[in-house]
Amino acid sequence: MILESAFLTVRDGQAAAFEAALQQARPLIAASPGFQGIEVRPCLEQPGSYLLLVWWARLEDHTEGFRGSERFTAWRALLHDFYDPKPTVLHYGPSVLGD
Repeated sequence: MILESAFLTVRDGQAAAFEAALQQARPLIAASPGFQGIEVRPCLEQPGSYLLLVWWARLEDHTEGFRGSERFTAWRALLHDFYDPKPTVLHYGPSVLGD
């Protein structure tokens, strides 16, 4: 399983609108082949900051499947105007601890 992560910084005063848009966007990613789960956690020390975690069966399910789909176009239209700066997305392999 692959873990996608991104640190999201939402424009000042837009957190509530972002969270509402995220609820709308969730079904778009959840319908993607290889999607395993998603969490978006607010940062306790930095209001307006979030940690995005998405689990995929394979890297290509995200990089080619979801990102190459119309669902991603709709996801981006709902969410990407909230970010400042644009987030960096990274992918991680299985735990080195064997968990």
